[in-house]
Amino acid sequence: MNEALNPRILRPGDVDPNWTWDRHIPAFGHKAVDFERRVDFDRLRAYRLGRAKEALKKSDCGALLLFDVNNIRYITGTKIGEWERDKLCRFALLAGDTEPYVWDFGSAAVHHRLYSDWLVPEHCRAGVTGMRGTIPPSFGLMKYHAEEIADLLKQAGVADMPVGIDLAEAAMFFELQKAGINVVDGQQVMLDAREIKNVDEIQLLNQAASMVDGVYHMIYEELKPGVRENDIVAMSNKMLYEMGSDDVEAINAISGERCNPHPHNFTDRYFRPGDQAFFDILQSYQGYRTCYYRTFNIGRATTVQNDAYVKCREWLDAAIALIKPGVGTDEVANAWPTAEEFGFPDELSAFGLQFGHGLGLALHERPIISRVCSLENPMEIKTGMVFALETYCPAADGYSAARIEEEVVVTDKGCQVISLFPAEDLPIANRY
Repeated sequence: MNEALNPRILRPGDVDPNWTWDRHIPAFGHKAVDFERRVDFDRLRAYRLGRAKEALKKSDCGALLLFDVNNIRYITGTKIGEWERDKLCRFALLAGDTEPYVWDFGSAAVHHRLYSDWLVPEHCRAGVTGMRGTIPPSFGLMKYHAEEIADLLKQAGVADMPVGIDLAEAAMFFELQKAGINVVDGQQVMLDAREIKNVDEIQLLNQAASMVDGVYHMIYEELKPGVRENDIVAMSNKMLYEMGSDDVEAINAISGERCNPHPHNFTDRYFRPGDQAFFDILQSYQGYRTCYYRTFNIGRATTVQNDAYVKCREWLDAAIALIKPGVGTDEVANAWPTAEEFGFPDELSAFGLQFGHGLGLALHERPIISRVCSLENPMEIKTGMVFALETYCPAADGYSAARIEEEVVVTDKGCQVISLFPAEDLPIANRY
């Protein structure tokens, strides 16, 4: 690779020298142009691979064997479509100081050799394991690949060291062990690597959020009686794909009596005058994801609905005010009410309602912020992390509720909000 396109690799905790935190985070257009330095994909790939190699060196592992498509993309820069996400059919290996290997559907491996010139061509291999058991282990593919991996570990000089694996089929674990490989948890190593985003990742996350800004403006205009939850989901999917989304993972559309308790899905329910309704848009641009709730009322709002929104906003703002380098996730979780304070019997029952999570190539990255796990196992917030922070407040009428979420980038002094559709006050669509 051209050294000019391979800048200094950041170590864990480093601040990206290409980023100036006192500037507004840009949301460029999708196209590459000759008159602006936009996302630099060579720099992005070099940064991600460098982070993974550094995390591997700091661990007790000699190699990482990856089946999680987000981890595969992180170290190899390859992606073959959203259909791959639940197949457990692709895998990649990062062994010692060698460049990454990726095993892919035969034609995809040939394509990588032709067009993914940041990879070593001979490291792009055709392969498949079990596809969630549909290719039975007795056929021998898993055994073949386990022995192939064992040989590559010997070549890299790390055969006697543990191999970190993120996730795989149980039968593949067994074949790796039969091949003499000491299998340990590698997901934590990759989560260490992915914690801190560089300038390109932050720009892609901001671009993805800007797309959702536009979808919420459309939703605000379309919310009225005669429209159903699934109609909004359909219109949002169409708009996002037209804007350049590469995956609309899910859109939650919750309204009326469905708001409390929160069911996390959508139905064919018609919106009615006075409904409180909230939505979550989960999609990705160039792999970088959004998690972005907004609450609306349709036509009018009651006092208790507005009260719930105000309280939900207060809890969210209290968390945002705490987000800065050096703060522990326990401090943020302590700013939120206990489960009993908003009507739940225990913290596990309320998990995910007062919630924070890292955001990147995956919807949920580290650190997680929750009263369930953060109070006794806090993690330090660092510059360059990106979070989605979400709060939920049921209304006193017993069925309405407010749900708000903001995406924030941790800067050297605090954080910047990148989810910009107005949410300071309860939006009332098509006010009567």
